[in-house]
Amino acid sequence: MLKRISGDRCVKILCKYFDFVIIRQKGIHIILRKDGIGTVVPNHKELKLGTLNGLLQLAKINKEHFEKFL
Repeated sequence: MLKRISGDRCVKILCKYFDFVIIRQKGIHIILRKDGIGTVVPNHKELKLGTLNGLLQLAKINKEHFEKFL
């Protein structure tokens, strides 16, 4: 089961383990891209679980696979 993490930690995991690249940041939103797949991570101290689930769906990443890196 996913646990709450910060937006910064989420970005670090996506970049390090899933090869995403930070394209830009607009306000609190960090835009990431990999092979034409993009996702947006809000840079909050704690992401809500629904937000985390949604951004993982956009990134086409399985929740169980993401959990291994928490």
